Amino acid sequence: MPKGLVRYQECGVFHVLTFSCFQRQPLLAQPGAYQVFEHELESVRQSYEFVVAGYVLMPEHVHLLVGEPHVSSLAIAIQVLKQKTSRKLKSAGEIHFWQRRYYDFNVHSELKRVEKLRYMHRNPVKRGLVEKPEDWPWSSFLHYGTGKIGTVEIESEWTAQRREKDKK
Repeated sequence: MPKGLVRYQECGVFHVLTFSCFQRQPLLAQPGAYQVFEHELESVRQSYEFVVAGYVLMPEHVHLLVGEPHVSSLAIAIQVLKQKTSRKLKSAGEIHFWQRRYYDFNVHSELKRVEKLRYMHRNPVKRGLVEKPEDWPWSSFLHYGTGKIGTVEIESEWTAQRREKDKK
């Protein structure tokens, strides 16, 4: 970890994490890469037992809104996610797939959580990749709008309602 960088983890809050492809190249835009990332995110979510409240995958970076893992630390879970996706997505001869490190913002309120989700979901529109957030399939937007179940389990009111219904 670089000198002076302080992470406030294991404090019981959501985290907005951002990490980029190596040299901000659009490496996630290669065929099948978004699907591989979603699959590995769900696998790591289950293994490390953390909540994913939202995400968006962009061609050269990722935003995640996640809770803290019950198994190990958030830093280790993200390291494993980046390693697993890198092994599967790196082209022959490439040394790196991801930039080192990641940005971590602690979310201390419901208002900030909603703000960060909106930012993430609008990112593809802002970048001109689609006209509406619902047109970008590589995010949690459709889950929030419709309750759609995707590859990655999103912790939301839809998910909580589904669990309650399944208990009955």
